[in-house]
Amino acid sequence: MLYRRKNSRYWWCRFTAGGKEIRQSTGTADKKAAEEYEAKLKGEHWRRARMGEKPRRSWEEAVVRWIEETSHKASHEDDLYHLRWIDPHFAGLMLDEITRSKLRALAAARSATNVSNATINRMLSVAHAILRRAERNWEWIDHAPTIPLLPEPQKRIRWLTRDEADRLIAELPEHLADMARFSLSTGLRESNVTGLEWSQVDLARRVAWIHADQAKARRAIGIPLNTDAVLVLRRWQGRHPRRVFVFRRTDPADGEIKWMPVAKAGGGAWRKALRRAGIENFRWHDLRHTWASWHVQGGTPLHVLQELGGWSDLGMVQKYAHLAPEHLAEYAAKIETPVRAVSHTIRHTDGAGKKKAAT
Repeated sequence: MLYRRKNSRYWWCRFTAGGKEIRQSTGTADKKAAEEYEAKLKGEHWRRARMGEKPRRSWEEAVVRWIEETSHKASHEDDLYHLRWIDPHFAGLMLDEITRSKLRALAAARSATNVSNATINRMLSVAHAILRRAERNWEWIDHAPTIPLLPEPQKRIRWLTRDEADRLIAELPEHLADMARFSLSTGLRESNVTGLEWSQVDLARRVAWIHADQAKARRAIGIPLNTDAVLVLRRWQGRHPRRVFVFRRTDPADGEIKWMPVAKAGGGAWRKALRRAGIENFRWHDLRHTWASWHVQGGTPLHVLQELGGWSDLGMVQKYAHLAPEHLAEYAAKIETPVRAVSHTIRHTDGAGKKKAAT
């Protein structure tokens, strides 16, 4: 039956399905439209009870469950960023209404904002992951639509030479200079350097560690500290009771100088230093690439580099292998042309103008 609730302009429907009373707003003040909605709703409940049809679920329901189940992911904040962009396009849609054409339209809309194909692909990957989980794990839909990801150009590994690194460090303020030195010595990611605490450092044993919840692969990492890293850490002892890397700031209220934790390394001061050093197309994360490149060029085996860098699989470090082809030299030599004695005949003339041959 249809009825109106007090202080509501919409019609509500009430009926029994499968022994359960259903009360739901029709979302309309038009009685004819409300009757059509009620008939459709009754049909859906009947098909679920008698024919085993799945209840229809909305995109919003899927997003809420996805967020709850994936909050442990290292990329959780990135996922939320992409979901905020997707929301206006899929809001109000049921999962079975999200088709390939709607995914293509979503990709086209994102492309119109002049972002890279990589950014669009990361967004599509989040949407695909939610739809696949709705199909395979939650059994909310029978089929999860997908579209091919956009082509991404293969980028070269960006790394610095020793001279370039020295030039850049000379242009950085004290705290960023030592953070860069520490990054080049350990290969740690920006967030692990900015968030490093003294409780994670043992200078006597020359080790540091990254807890599992701080690591991208969600696996604890032990960091051996070489002499360069140890010297950096010793310079920062006693400046802050908890955090390792801090910067000096004058409190505007009382003029007192305080040591403040560093929130981000690759900001404005970093970009200005890059310009002064004449270094282009270089991010803070590329310090990690530089560290890995120096290791490979120095002869560190890839499986050792994988453990040092906390990568989850060897494939992640294969991109550095081309920087040290020396270990292949003996195999390249297997097809060398054998060295043979070669006689050279020299023709010259004697004093009388007659040609002579000499070997």
